[in-house]
Amino acid sequence: MAVYDFGVTKVEFSGLRLHRSHAQGYLCDGMTKGIDMLVGRRWVLGGLLAGAALPAWAEAPAVSLRPKARVIKPTGAAALVEAAKLTGVVGYCVADLATGRVLESFGEAQTMPPASVTKSVTTAFALEKLGIEHRFVTRVMRTGAVVNGRLDGDLILAGGGDPTFDTDKMGDLVAALAASGLRKVTGKFVAYAGALPERVEISGDQPDFVGYNPAISGLMLNFNRVNFVWKAVNDGYSLAMNAEGARFVPPVSMARVQVVDRDVPVFAYEAGTAGDNWTVARGALGREGSRWLPVRHAAAYAAEVFQTLCAAQGIKLPNAEVVYTLPAAAEIVRHESEVLPDLLRKMMRFSTNLTAEAVGLAASGAGTLEGSAAVMTTWARRRFGVQAVFGDHSGLGPKSRISPSAMVQVMIAARRDKRLSMLHDLLKTVDLPSVDGKPAAKAAKSGSMARVHAKSGTMNFVSNLSGYVDAPGGRSLAFAIFTADVPRRAAVPVWNRESPEGDRAWVKRAHRLQGQLLHRWGKTYL
Repeated sequence: MAVYDFGVTKVEFSGLRLHRSHAQGYLCDGMTKGIDMLVGRRWVLGGLLAGAALPAWAEAPAVSLRPKARVIKPTGAAALVEAAKLTGVVGYCVADLATGRVLESFGEAQTMPPASVTKSVTTAFALEKLGIEHRFVTRVMRTGAVVNGRLDGDLILAGGGDPTFDTDKMGDLVAALAASGLRKVTGKFVAYAGALPERVEISGDQPDFVGYNPAISGLMLNFNRVNFVWKAVNDGYSLAMNAEGARFVPPVSMARVQVVDRDVPVFAYEAGTAGDNWTVARGALGREGSRWLPVRHAAAYAAEVFQTLCAAQGIKLPNAEVVYTLPAAAEIVRHESEVLPDLLRKMMRFSTNLTAEAVGLAASGAGTLEGSAAVMTTWARRRFGVQAVFGDHSGLGPKSRISPSAMVQVMIAARRDKRLSMLHDLLKTVDLPSVDGKPAAKAAKSGSMARVHAKSGTMNFVSNLSGYVDAPGGRSLAFAIFTADVPRRAAVPVWNRESPEGDRAWVKRAHRLQGQLLHRWGKTYL
């Protein structure tokens, strides 16, 4: 039995077909006439009882005769999105991994910046093109013969594009060189940097001083970052640059810094002929501290540190000459990186942009980063049947775009392919979040709960998450959750993009929404 309130009377009916009447409600066929009569009698009776107040009816009635509109509050995932109060665009898609059937979606066709979620695509690209046995190799080579510890020729430090080569690994390489008996070089010291296309920074829309946006080169060290150390002394500061490792801390002179009196920016960069020149605002330093700054002359940096470490082993070298064509030479010693899956696992965990660009460039063989990104774009479209654009391999730049539904399509196809299914195991693994979107208690790691294997991606006013939700021994889901306020991000001055006002709170709300959606999907569909 349904009850409709028309402001003057109530009409009850059941089991009859409805149609719209002049009374602005839904009435039954065959009952309209009787209701009109009832409404009319009530109207007359109301007028008679009003007495002297009757003239007031010349105005609009105080109570509308139209049914009051009922406000329908969103429920489920829609309620979570509304409660997050995120400016910009929200899009998500979750699908059954086995069947590919979409279970829930919202704004799933909207293309958005993927940020570091791009690294999942890059991982699949590298696994297919380079293979799981691939290693990056850094070699020390010679063009002449070594007689009684003397090399009558040139010594070559030949980079192989290893993004993970660091000071400690270089120190071990130099120790192996010394163990070979080499003590003197009569020719030149050559640094070969042509294994990958050289580039002074990954993306041009980032602040100069952020360490996650360094140069790219075929010869790299410490993710192409130099350690800036300061300490207040009397009325000034003691400043130093070094290539700090766990066991070796060689000083660096090719990168220099000066303290200046200004408010902003905190750091400012000026390129030298073969070095990096920095200034830093005095008021930002405090008593003491350190910070990793990006290196723009990567090969010169690596060559200087190698020269310093050689001197510590009693091998004196002249200043390096950087070349981009490898001379015919014989290998003396080498350092090999970890195998590709291990390298990619750390890239996914720590979201290292330089690793993503290095493996992507190596996989494509292209001569520029733009060309390499175009190769991966074409590959992804053909391989996964998605419409996407990638401007780089890390997601740091502004040109990449993909939709949540397309990202889910990538994740499903990769999981089903033997060559690419390893992607699942390379993703970071966490327990299914709790109902409030926060990380689950550590006690949940008993194996009885669903686990999330995912890659996050965060930039100013952009926060994304994509991966899988797996039930123990049961059903699995593929998902993508994208949130972005691109106009708000674009409005932030480049120099202020490390931590602009409002970004931290915005990203925090996005993270909470991601956790809440994952909890909902895990509890609903697994």
